[in-house]
Amino acid sequence: MGPAASDGARGARNARKAGAPAPGLRRPGPEARAGDMSVNPAKFIQEVRAEAAKVVWPTRRETTVATLTVFLMATVAAIFFFVIDTIIGFGVEGVLSLAG
Repeated sequence: MGPAASDGARGARNARKAGAPAPGLRRPGPEARAGDMSVNPAKFIQEVRAEAAKVVWPTRRETTVATLTVFLMATVAAIFFFVIDTIIGFGVEGVLSLAG
């Protein structure tokens, strides 16, 4: 066996069990989480503003093009399903007229 085979065997022996945390990482207990839940509205607003500043907002042109694309595709889908429904309706009427 070559070096690749021995590495694969060693990797299988050292594999973590499914669901086990990575070495050195543990979830914080309830006591650690409780301390992080301080309520400070001013700090919250400050963090929200900082996150909103990171957002890359679309331009007016991008928004307009996306909106028109959605309306166009909705119209095309509506026409398509109307035509299909009409064809199926004629087919069902034809079959029922033969039976009646």
